[in-house]
Amino acid sequence: MATVEVTFTPLPAHVRTARLVATAVARRSGVDEALLDEVRLAVGEACSRAVEAHRQHCPAEPVRMEMTDQGERFVVVVSDHAPAAPGSANGHGKGRSGPFEVAHEEEEDGGIPASFGLAVISGLADDVHVSSTSSGVSVRMSWPSAVTV
Repeated sequence: MATVEVTFTPLPAHVRTARLVATAVARRSGVDEALLDEVRLAVGEACSRAVEAHRQHCPAEPVRMEMTDQGERFVVVVSDHAPAAPGSANGHGKGRSGPFEVAHEEEEDGGIPASFGLAVISGLADDVHVSSTSSGVSVRMSWPSAVTV
């Protein structure tokens, strides 16, 4: 079970680098070439969401991405450390009612709800879990990978 960890300054320019690293690690882990675009796009959405949360709440804290080859699954976890707002389940809206539903959510610039990226991720990854705690939000995504003998 090989793990690659990356932390980066919460700047939009670093999201591209995170996507490239995740794609390279996925390829090395045996993820089918046909799924690599989905990995790249899902990781980009998760990292963009985390970068925006950090820029608003804790710009000095790095975003963390962990990629693990679990044999039959390639797992990516993108974590932010933006503090939860008072009365908020996730610190990035007014409350989360389920893994992808955010009740009374604030909109990002351009009128797009912050949960839009999570909906996109759920369509790109086989398995998606969003965990929200007082110390931040983690988005866990996974894809099938080839088992090497």
